Amino acid sequence: MSAIGQCLVAFMFGSIVGLLVQRSRFCNTAALRDAILFKTYRNTKALLVAMIILTFGFTLFLTFGEGNPMHFDVGLNTFAGLFIFGVGMVLAGACTVSTWVKFGEGNIGALWALIFTFVGMFLFSMVWSVNYWPPAPASMTGEPNLEAFQLGYANAATLQEKFGIPAVVFGLIQMGVLYLVYRAIRRKEMAQELAHSQAQAAAAAKPAARPAAQPAE
Repeated sequence: MSAIGQCLVAFMFGSIVGLLVQRSRFCNTAALRDAILFKTYRNTKALLVAMIILTFGFTLFLTFGEGNPMHFDVGLNTFAGLFIFGVGMVLAGACTVSTWVKFGEGNIGALWALIFTFVGMFLFSMVWSVNYWPPAPASMTGEPNLEAFQLGYANAATLQEKFGIPAVVFGLIQMGVLYLVYRAIRRKEMAQELAHSQAQAAAAAKPAARPAAQPAE
């Protein structure tokens, strides 16, 4: 495929995904923030379904040796980065994809979030160059520079290599856990809906207060 063809395919795919995200109002930030702060789980359920599908597909590929999975090291720096990223998402009010959608809708705050996202990416590229260049490892699996902070590697591929158990088995276990979380959320929502409907029925059945009698003249 030519370069122009690749650009056209990328444009069409990006447009479709952007339209779906914009119309569905799906957001990774909202999936966590709304569940914790507002006790609403619309995005949370969508995220769980996406994770179930992704887990099955990813571990199935690993089981049959397809692709070239990356073994990212996990350490204290990972948790620190996740925490900082989470704080940034909450302050921005959206994940990166939703920020692009909001910017397309004319949200000025999303513009500032994108600007500083690019600033952060630039700073990270400088740090990466200092730590790993030359050359930056193609698979990004080089020896960690801060070994004291590293806890090892953790993913389905690593477990498969260590125990000899197909990665899809661990994927099925994770899918089961995600499904139980989804089911618990649905039960909680059904209980809330039932309580709300009962309260409405009780309010409708309650007789309206009679107006006070006028004193005789």
